Amino acid sequence: MKKKVEKPVPFLSVAVIACISLSFILLALSSFAGVDAGLVKILGFYQFNKEADLPLIRQLSSILFGLLALLPWLTLRYGSLKKPLAVLLLLCAVPPLVSLTGSIHWIESLGGFPAIGSGQGIIKYAALLALAWYFWQPESKFQHWVQYAPVALVLLWIGGMKFTQIEAEGIADLVQSSPLMSWLYLLFDLQTTSDLIGIYDLLALLLLGAGLQYRPLFLPGWLMCMAVFLTTQSFLLSFSGAFSANGLLTASGQFLIKDLWFIASMLLLLRWYFTVHFTAKQQQQISQN
Repeated sequence: MKKKVEKPVPFLSVAVIACISLSFILLALSSFAGVDAGLVKILGFYQFNKEADLPLIRQLSSILFGLLALLPWLTLRYGSLKKPLAVLLLLCAVPPLVSLTGSIHWIESLGGFPAIGSGQGIIKYAALLALAWYFWQPESKFQHWVQYAPVALVLLWIGGMKFTQIEAEGIADLVQSSPLMSWLYLLFDLQTTSDLIGIYDLLALLLLGAGLQYRPLFLPGWLMCMAVFLTTQSFLLSFSGAFSANGLLTASGQFLIKDLWFIASMLLLLRWYFTVHFTAKQQQQISQN
């Protein structure tokens, strides 16, 4: 009799929920306090009255973020809440992403699209689309590609921007603050450092993508990509502008904390890898018997 494959490393699923919940509770608190990175531009795209509508939209956003902080934990006990959670994630992600079709997020001096400016924080919402798919279709056979897509998108797009002067200057304060990366400025100039980071990002996404097909490459690619997002989270500790005096996220902090969504997708990719590995191992044992 064929044994049922045991679900591997269940703590990864809990870690995914922890990443989602932590990001949204911090976003909810800062949004409620009036920090709204990108919200004004998004409202402008939808032609809302910024002065009249901003307070209400800000409060609604805070409530939505609060629900998205709580609901993932409830899905551990009530599986029926997974699809409502997926819908809320879509509700959170789609309006900002649609605003990318306008000109407000693009750098005019670099010719507009695809030179992304304030939209760097907006494209991170693509990770929520992948997470919504996970909660809607957790057993999808395409899950690994769905989770890889936003990782590849953000590394390709933001990594590609590293080759521009405006981005090299934009990341300087973050890199300089980091004990993990500041040494680069001792060896290279501003632009070369940014170029090297961009090259690393592109190599990481290519290696991870190749690893989805050729599994010996998966772990090296996964580690390279994970290092990018973990380093971004380290900026929350090293960069003085990440938190305000009252301990809430600033606009910069909101930008940084969204990388927890990509860490969640990376954990789901690792879960997929272990599932495939354990399944193959079990099938090998059965065939030998």
